[in-house]
Amino acid sequence: MSSFENKVVIITGCSSGIGLATTQILLARKAKVFGIDISPFKQEVDSATFTFHQVDLTKRNAADEAVAACVQKYGPKIDVLANVAGVMDAFGSADTVKESEWERVLSINLTVPVRLMAAVLPSMKEHKGGAIVNVASKAALSGAVAGVAYTASKHGLVGATKNVAWRFHNEGIRCNAVLPGGVATNIQTSIQRENWDMPAYMASSDVIGLHTPRDAQGVPQVDISPEDVANAIVFLASDEAKKVNGVLMPVDNAWSAI
Repeated sequence: MSSFENKVVIITGCSSGIGLATTQILLARKAKVFGIDISPFKQEVDSATFTFHQVDLTKRNAADEAVAACVQKYGPKIDVLANVAGVMDAFGSADTVKESEWERVLSINLTVPVRLMAAVLPSMKEHKGGAIVNVASKAALSGAVAGVAYTASKHGLVGATKNVAWRFHNEGIRCNAVLPGGVATNIQTSIQRENWDMPAYMASSDVIGLHTPRDAQGVPQVDISPEDVANAIVFLASDEAKKVNGVLMPVDNAWSAI
């Protein structure tokens, strides 16, 4: 098990779900964690190794300013970026998705991660190393499990992951992605229910049901925890994965096999 002692890690979405689980694991591995979220951070952690930066990363210059604040706190070397924060769409199809939802989902799920990668790359290039882990989704490889906005955002994030991996592979910089299936987090609260497209959802429900079958009361049964995904993120960020680059790692109990 790799230690992250003296390594500086930036994690978005740190206040809940996968981002919080990743934060807790890395703090336990002795990392210096710079956590970013639009929501307050309410957990008790060691303030000597954790700094919280509350911000809406979709705002102009927010990504650059967040990375600058990390550098001011922990020094010029950034070892790891984990782009975890994301939102879900309302299953809108190409003919029903609202422009506001398209812009929101693409901005949070794709534009922000790319901006953060751009902001940390100068440090990683200068110090000849670094690991980036992007949280994509089963929807990054399928067109049948989400709406057009979420699907496009996660396909785009996978493309960005591969591009960064290849472009900087000779400079000691790695870029990988994890592709979770259904996870027990609060991402459902990010859905704008007023935009819900029921016919589009029903068109995907059989495929989703193969992964999250419903119980007798009709409640989907999700058996993947935030910690399951966080463990994959931490592995890809660790020295144990030093030759793993450009990989798309499913965490979905074989859903990606179909």
